[in-house]
Amino acid sequence: MSDPQQTLLTFPCRFALKVMGPSGRGLEAVVVEIVSRHAEGVDETAISVRESRGGQWIAVTLTFEAHSKHQLDAIYQELCAHELVAWAL
Repeated sequence: MSDPQQTLLTFPCRFALKVMGPSGRGLEAVVVEIVSRHAEGVDETAISVRESRGGQWIAVTLTFEAHSKHQLDAIYQELCAHELVAWAL
């Protein structure tokens, strides 16, 4: 059985986090706020937003410096628990 703490990533590394949720409800700010709680020096200019064709959803991508699998797990856990987040990759 494999070790659940194993990862294919080598830390520290630049990590592109992708989050999707409803448009027009402030998802970009939520993503920056949550990631900033877990990672130092989050650059708000390293965020991109893409609206769905129908305009109902947005995809937010934030690239930041990740330092551990534990850090990424904590970010994903908090993001997925937020009411505005439909999914996070």
